[in-house]
Amino acid sequence: MTGTERVPARRPRNRKAQLADSAAELFRRHGYHQVGVNDIAASAGVTGPAVYRHFRGKQDILAHVLLSGMDVFGLVTDEALAQPGTPAEQLGGLLHAVAALAVERREVTALWRWEGRHLDRADQTKIRHRGGELMARWGSVLGDVRPELAPAEIRLLCWAALSVFGSVSVHHVSPPRRRFEALLSDLAQAVLDWPGLATDADPEPARPASWQRVVAPASRRAELLAAATGLFRDHGYHAVSMEDIGAAAGIAGPSIYRYFPGKAAILVAAGYRMADRLARTAEVAIGEATDPADAIARLAESYVDTVLRSDNLMATFASELGNLPDRDRKELVRVQRDYVAHWIRLVRTVTPDLPEPDARVTVHAALTIVNDLARTPRIVTRPRIAAELASLAVTVLSARK
Repeated sequence: MTGTERVPARRPRNRKAQLADSAAELFRRHGYHQVGVNDIAASAGVTGPAVYRHFRGKQDILAHVLLSGMDVFGLVTDEALAQPGTPAEQLGGLLHAVAALAVERREVTALWRWEGRHLDRADQTKIRHRGGELMARWGSVLGDVRPELAPAEIRLLCWAALSVFGSVSVHHVSPPRRRFEALLSDLAQAVLDWPGLATDADPEPARPASWQRVVAPASRRAELLAAATGLFRDHGYHAVSMEDIGAAAGIAGPSIYRYFPGKAAILVAAGYRMADRLARTAEVAIGEATDPADAIARLAESYVDTVLRSDNLMATFASELGNLPDRDRKELVRVQRDYVAHWIRLVRTVTPDLPEPDARVTVHAALTIVNDLARTPRIVTRPRIAAELASLAVTVLSARK
């Protein structure tokens, strides 16, 4: 072989995995609709056509990433529960293993929480089925540890613990890895140890039936905003047209332009409305508190109430920030950070030895429990769900005292 001869390049054996990893990171950073096949190819160092040797298209890549992530999650669960020891020891080992997985694969966690809605129905069904199987495994061992719990309580706590691990997808805080994993594990353990509501607590008032509610007439603008945020939540901003919004609100698509200049303006209005509600309720909760611990409890109650009354707005606020115009996105991110800062300040006042990054992780875990369970159909219909969510949030916020 002469010095001028070239050695033929070998295609990596793990090219499919490499493409999937590149896509997962791009989807997490920019959102599913902002990433094209050529972007994925460039990130992996190949040409666009080379991607189609392994995947049918972008949706197929997303399905592969999420289903593969579920497979890994299942393997970690099986291995942890196969270890010798008491059910409590197995459960503790499971929490440590899933914490490590969440820290290592936080990009997959982010996609699982928000981008799964872009899959076709068959793949969505697969993910729900696998998730249900995993939660059943978790529920079985938790039932062995806490036999006093009813199946509905076991389901509540398992989903809440899963939200602790899912919370790593909503922030970029990265304490030292071992400390990060231990913190997540401790927070999830606090959730699973939650004693429930006091039996002598005042019962949550029953929600009136639809025919009993006295509803103030809504403006057409508010109706359009409600219709749009519901569609954005279920299908994603880019998959919804002005005609879709008009149909959901019972008017012709072009009529929307009398109220909003375009779809982006609807998204902006939704973001500012949610931000305003959070800021106002936080001000009232903290202003009425008698001490920092009471402020945390009141803030948790106000947040739960706001989320339960504004579920579509919250989901839109959380998942579609990247689609806002740059100026509005920056402003709403600032408002969001200011709101979270109230929680962090109070947590560190009550627990002064808690490092700031750990307090931030803790706060996001508490908020994510509320956000996730408020959109989980089998959970949110519980008769005392508002009090339970507030109590779970406070439990997480005080876990490191």
